[in-house]
Amino acid sequence: MGPVTAGVLQVPALIGALAIAHAPLGTYMARVYSSPRHLRVEKWIYKGIGADPETEMGWTAYLRGVLAFSFAGVLFLYLLQRVQGVLPGSLGFDSVEPAQAFNTAASFVANTNWQSYYGEQTMGHVVQTAGLAVQNFVSAAVGMAVAVALVRGFARARTGELGNFWSDLVRGVTRVLVPLAVVGALVLVACGVIQNFSGIHEVGQFMGGPQQWNGGAVASQEVIKELGTNGGGYFNANSAHPFENPTPFTNLFEIFLILLIPVSLTRTFGVMVGSARQGYAILATMAAIWAGFVALMMWTEFAHHEGALQIAGGAMEGKELRFGVGGSSIFAVTTTLTSTGAVDSFHSSYTGFGGGITMLGMMLGEIAPGGVGSGLYGMLVMAVIAVFIAGLMVGRTPEYLGKKIGPREIKLAAVHILITPALVLVFTSLSMALPTPPDSMLNPGAHGFSEVLYAFTSAANNNGSAFAGLNANTDWFNTTTGLAMLLGRFLPMVFVLALAGSLAGQQPVPATAGTLRTEKPLFTGLLVGAILIIAGLTYFPALALGPLAEGLA
Repeated sequence: MGPVTAGVLQVPALIGALAIAHAPLGTYMARVYSSPRHLRVEKWIYKGIGADPETEMGWTAYLRGVLAFSFAGVLFLYLLQRVQGVLPGSLGFDSVEPAQAFNTAASFVANTNWQSYYGEQTMGHVVQTAGLAVQNFVSAAVGMAVAVALVRGFARARTGELGNFWSDLVRGVTRVLVPLAVVGALVLVACGVIQNFSGIHEVGQFMGGPQQWNGGAVASQEVIKELGTNGGGYFNANSAHPFENPTPFTNLFEIFLILLIPVSLTRTFGVMVGSARQGYAILATMAAIWAGFVALMMWTEFAHHEGALQIAGGAMEGKELRFGVGGSSIFAVTTTLTSTGAVDSFHSSYTGFGGGITMLGMMLGEIAPGGVGSGLYGMLVMAVIAVFIAGLMVGRTPEYLGKKIGPREIKLAAVHILITPALVLVFTSLSMALPTPPDSMLNPGAHGFSEVLYAFTSAANNNGSAFAGLNANTDWFNTTTGLAMLLGRFLPMVFVLALAGSLAGQQPVPATAGTLRTEKPLFTGLLVGAILIIAGLTYFPALALGPLAEGLA
């Protein structure tokens, strides 16, 4: 079997597995977030944190819960890194420097998991498990909670109540993420991913010096890193490291884990609003963009006329032989169309157009299918924009799921989609204009510019992957990417929850002959077009200076 065939056949296998899993999991999550009952362990947690899970919250109270919990997470993780040197199980590593500790704390709490450090040379067992792994669970649960709050905004009428943040947070962890992570970790361990608390071992000589490896609770962190669309690896090589991702099967399984919850949440949305077909329309939009990006990536990475690349079967630089171009391309597209950031290959080594595809995937807002929770609410905001555009075309007040999209709703949606492009472009331009930040670029010209553009695109969109050619461990990049991650995560949530509150307070309007059928393929096509046009117009000048210029050269 040739490398192209082997790569292409992985796509239907992946789609088939997701098709089997998404409906039962999505329906189960709808029941989780709608159930009036609380598990015993959940009651213990509520008592421990002093929360009343029965109290319904308006959007401002819900937002205060999100921000207070996340701020506490940033503070705890920052302090944990700063005292690492005196903690047991530190493997002899020193405490993390202030700028890098802030960057890492902001990164993991914001579900970005950007890493400007070597994981196996910086973080001990306590920080990895009690700090980073815990945030992998709770930051994902925060995103799911905000998405469910927006869905309730569409489903409820004449009320300002969106549910209870603490209940949604705890249920997302105890009933969804932990059970799935346990099963996934067992699969990874059975396939060769390590799970221990071993120290540092010398395993031989490499380039004239000793090669040292340390163990760790890798499988348990690897599974939630993918399942929660987090992305931070135990090792610097991330999912290219054989301890994290040893075989082609684990590679495909990890892609499945990345897509599982974001895809299934479309079913949750359909069930909670009382129309499964609405969920399928959102899923079809996500699937169309994902499939198109996979096809483009495989084409640009396989199709080469140079002799060396033909012999290798494609552009193999920066890719693992055990995954090949096909598996690496699917992983790269999936991780940048979600807010995962895990990598099994190095995007800086992709072709010029291939690197541009990974950047464009993030620039769309990572909504196809996007991050856990954030992908769904990002796509629903785009659906509001698409409905508004359709209303302008026919001269009719736009409606979505029986809710009128008036001036307040469209302003909230518009500000939401402008936040991350503003962060990306402002921070990128400052980094190129100031005298010292460009010194971190490994390459000159268009490729060097792409390194900086990719870094802030990844940070502001809460992706976390890197272009692998930029020295981001400087005070400038640690501070600015940290700010981009926090602002890119929590500012959009403000407007999403405000939109949810506005929608929940409306009285639904009955459908008429002139109502746009948002469960039909026509609306799916309109939504895909709106997403591509808005992202293209926003980022095209920056892309022209970087990956497009490199690809055309």
